[in-house]
Order: sequence, then C-alpha cells, then structure tokens
Amino acid sequence: MNVSEFVWHRLSEWGLSRVFGYPGDGVGGLDVALEGAKDKMEYVQVRHEEMAAFMASAHAKFTGQVGLCYATSGPGAIHLLNGLYDAKMDHVPVVALVGQQARSAIGASYQQEVDLQVLFQDVAEYVGQASVPEQVRHLIDRAVRIAHNKRAVTCVILPKDVQELDYRDPPLAHGATHTGTGYADPAKRPDEASLRAAAEVLNKGSKVAMLVGAGALTATDHVIAVAERLQAGVAKALLGKAALPDELPFVTGSIGLLGTKPSWDLMKNCDTFLMVGSSFPYSEFLPKPGSARGVQIDIDGARLSLRYPMEVNIVGDSSATLQALLPLLQQKQDSAWRQEIEEGVREWWQTLERRAMDSAEPLNPQRVFWELSPRLPENAIITADSGSVANWYARDLKMRRGMKASLSGGLASLGAGTPYAVAAKMAYPDRTVVACMGDGAMQMNGLNVLITISKYWRNWSNPRLILLVLNNRDLNQVTWEERIQLGSGKTLSTQSIPDFPYHRYAELIGLKGIFVDNPDRVGAAWDEALSADCPVVLEAYTDPNVPPLPPHITLKDAKNFVSMIPSEPELGSVLKNSAKELLTSVMPGKG
Repeated sequence: MNVSEFVWHRLSEWGLSRVFGYPGDGVGGLDVALEGAKDKMEYVQVRHEEMAAFMASAHAKFTGQVGLCYATSGPGAIHLLNGLYDAKMDHVPVVALVGQQARSAIGASYQQEVDLQVLFQDVAEYVGQASVPEQVRHLIDRAVRIAHNKRAVTCVILPKDVQELDYRDPPLAHGATHTGTGYADPAKRPDEASLRAAAEVLNKGSKVAMLVGAGALTATDHVIAVAERLQAGVAKALLGKAALPDELPFVTGSIGLLGTKPSWDLMKNCDTFLMVGSSFPYSEFLPKPGSARGVQIDIDGARLSLRYPMEVNIVGDSSATLQALLPLLQQKQDSAWRQEIEEGVREWWQTLERRAMDSAEPLNPQRVFWELSPRLPENAIITADSGSVANWYARDLKMRRGMKASLSGGLASLGAGTPYAVAAKMAYPDRTVVACMGDGAMQMNGLNVLITISKYWRNWSNPRLILLVLNNRDLNQVTWEERIQLGSGKTLSTQSIPDFPYHRYAELIGLKGIFVDNPDRVGAAWDEALSADCPVVLEAYTDPNVPPLPPHITLKDAKNFVSMIPSEPELGSVLKNSAKELLTSVMPGKG
C-alpha cells in the first residue's frame, strides 16, 4: 500500500466507514486511493468543504461515532473551519484530514501553502503533520483515539508527496512508536462519597428542578426515574431536545431565549437544582445564585460549576451516574410542586396552540410547526437552522420517544440545518428526516446542499427527506434582536433578502416542490410532503413580523420595543402581530 491507501485502511480498522469531503490536487493521492477503498469507506461528495465538516459533526451527534471529513490544502482546509468549530463547541468527535503542499515547497510561500498547524491549533485538540510514511500510523491512531476520548476535533495534515510514497510501518528502533487501534471509554461511575453528597442535597429539597442537555440523550429512562423520585420538573437545553418525550406532563420544554414560560417558572421558583449533561450558556435563565442548592453531573469536569455555583459537582456519565444515584434518593410524597409544574405545562401548550392559530400576513410560521408536530413519523429525525426558525423548532415541535433532533448549538451557525439533514439521512436512510430552515440559511448553504441531495437520494431505502423553508424575505432573528435588544427598527439594507422560489428550484433539480401561503392548506401540504416518493422542499410563505417572544419580557425589553417605534418601517404589522401574541399569552386556557 501507499500512504493514502493505508490511511483509508487504518481508518476502516477503527470502524469509520463514511467520509464527507471534496477533492483537490492537495489530496490527489487520497482521492485516488478512496476510489479503490469503496468497499470499506463510503465517500459523500459535498459542494463545499464547510458542508463536509458540518456533516461530520452531525454524523457524530446522531450516531455517537467519530465523524470524518477531508479537504485539500489551502482554501479547502480553510473552508472546513466553521463546521469544525461547530463540532468543537458542541463537544463531538470529528477527525479532519487535510492536504498540504509537497514537503520541498513548505516555507517557500508556495501556491496554496497555508500554515495548517497554526490554522487548526485553536479548533483542534490534536494536530499532527506527516513528514515520513512511518509517522502515519500513529498520526491516524492518535487522531481517532483523542477525538473519541475527549469528544473533540483532531486534524491530520498529509503533504501531497507523502500521500504517494510507499507506506512503511515504523521500525523497531529508538525514536519510533508503535500504536494500536481500539476504543476505551473513561470511567463513568463516580465515587460513593460524591453520590451520597448529591443525594443529601436532593433529598432535602422540596421544589426540585432539573435541566438536561445533550449529555443526557442516552439517559432517558434514568432521567425519568430520578424526576419521578424527586417529583421534579425537567427543562431541556436545546441540544437535549430529544432527551425526553414532550408528552410527559412534567417536561417543561426548552429553556432560554428560545424557551418556554414553564421552564422559566421552574428555574425561578425551585429550591434545588440538578443539572445533567448540559453546559447551557445563559445563566440569567437559571436560578438566582444562592436561591437553590445545586448538583451538577457532567462527563467533563471542566464544565462543572461553569454556569451556576453548584454545591456538589460530579464527574460521570449521565446514565451511569443517575442509575447509581437513584437508590440513594427518597421518594418525595408532597406533590404540590409537581402539580404546579404540570398545570403550567398544560396551559403553555394551550397558549402555543392559540398563538399558532393567530392570523398573519399571509401565514403564521407557528402554524407551520404546530401542524407538523402531530404528523411527524415515528423515529423521525429533525434538524433545524439558526434564526427565528429555531424558536418554533424549540417550542412547537413535540418530541416523542425514539426521535432524534439537533442543530448547531454552541456556535449557532447559520447554514447548518441542511448538511445536518444529509448526514442524518446517510446514517439512517430508512428514517424520515425533516430539516427546518429559514430563507437566509437556504440562500447561504441550503441551495447548494439540495444538489448533494439530488445526487444521492435514490440510494436511500426511504426517500423521504423534507426541507421546510420559511420564506419571510427577512433575516428575521437579527431583525427582532435589533428591535428588542437595541431598540431600533428594522434596517432594510441589511435585513431584507431576495424573494426566491425555493420550491421551483427543487423541481429544476428533480426533487418535489410544494408551496403554501394559506393557513387552511398547511396540514394538507405536510401530508403531501410526508407521503412523497422523493425529497421535498416545502416552501411556506410566512409573515416576518410574528414576534418570537422570549419566555419572560423584562422592563428593558419593553422600553426597547417602545424606543424602536419611530424608526420601524413595518410598524403597523409589527404592532398588530405583537398585540396578538401578547393577548394570546394572557388568555385563559381551554378546559
């Protein structure tokens, strides 16, 4: 084997079987070798290297495996960065392979020569560059092992001439090292003293609130058991949306700016706070420091007591730790706190339904999500992009057991929703995937990703992949941030974007397009999309001035809203829709 052939062979020995990438002369050897390794390494060709990195990140999120991407030297390697930062900030394992100019040209300001070791130093936990074939084995082994163990990004740089050399194992000599394959997880169960200290705090609490994140995605049953034992309410960070089914009456839904009123009330009224597998960033949505005794469980000790001053900090896997903690917890008998939580949740779902049914010009975006929620197939996978669409994804979609869902969390990058959907479909071709997109994200990345979908969809056992596009002609989240946070009206020059026929574009490349601008047709549009025999773009022509209200409106927010009025070019629509939302929020619930 030459070095390139060995690289794909070694990665397959680690169990990696899919790579997302784009070719180039800087990885020419890897390109040629990949063609010969098709029996063990599936290649997914993207339209832009950023999409390859996003797909690798999403693959890691949805499968729990190490994601893999590759790109050529110089510009291709640079293009990877945004998707790799997504993986870094959401703590998922991704290995990036990048090319480099020939060794003899390095340092000569050669064409496409970039100092890749410096470039990747911040985003990657480990960066190694090959100079001789004997290095390559340990570079690959360390990259995969470190990525898996630390849930981090790693990078291997392969100069183009090294890729074509004959591969040689390292010699049995001083200065050489001999690595091997094989995953090993860190110790997951904490010590008994930590468990007892946590139980002491939780048992004394009378109003327990839980917050779960991505680290609890595989701990559903244990989270439920602990919540029942403690008679707790449970809020979900955005990356933990699929950790618990929303049909449970004590699940308060998302937390934060995109969150729910029950989650706000839960955090502000509790006397004990249990945080599991989350590094949710916005401390203002957590209990006031000192108002609640805190216990936190996280696999990474560096993230303990990062957002709230916890009394007991436990390093451990969420599932294993909760399972060990459960026998030490006393069954709480007083159900008044739980009843208060459940009543708030019932009223909230009624509020969301009323908001969704409010009229808009021409279509209320909340209606689009409300109609989708009960129609989601079993085991569906949902992705979402950044922007106002994330508000409706976070609040209006009810997760059921067996579903998966994710988005760009810590980085909150625009344009991640469509590559996430492709990665989900590649990993689970038998499952229905729904991507929830705004028009800004579609214009940034989504239109190109549709070409990738058109290339591969016939290989999927279930062809159903639906891309919902909210066409509101506005970079909507930022527009509302300017209104509420800056007290400024919409700046048309920066916020208005072109009206583009997304459904017709889909038809041009062999996919199905559906357009809806009538609220009475939304349900039928979803039925048509979910029964189609090919991927679908469902374009919903929505009102940009339906406000994504935060769960709690501060006096500062209210003052900024008033300050915005003189400079708002779409004032009538903004005031009318805002009044409807506020009125709906205070109306008494049904039944």
